[in-house]
Amino acid sequence: MLAAALLGILVAGALMLVRALRGPTIFDRLVAANAVGNAAIVFLAVLGFFNGRPDFLDIALAYALLNIIGVFAVLKFFRYGPLGGSGEEGEGV
Repeated sequence: MLAAALLGILVAGALMLVRALRGPTIFDRLVAANAVGNAAIVFLAVLGFFNGRPDFLDIALAYALLNIIGVFAVLKFFRYGPLGGSGEEGEGV
C-alpha cells in the first residue's frame, strides 16, 4: 500500500514538474515549483516510514524550511528586484 502511495507521489510530482516548465506566468511556475518541493517532502516522509527510518522526517523538515525560504526569496526578487536592497518600493529604480 505504501509503495502505491510512493508511486502516486512520483506521478503527481512529474505532473507538477511539467506545469512548472510550461506555466504561462512566472508566478504559476513558482507555485508549481513549490508544489514539487512539497511533493518531495511528502515523498521523503513516506519513504522514511516505509523503510522504518524516522530520520528521513528530519531531512524532510529541513528541506521544507529551505523550500519556504526559497519561495519567499524569489517572490521578493520579482517584487523588489535584487535581494540586497532594504525592501522599499522604488528604491534604485
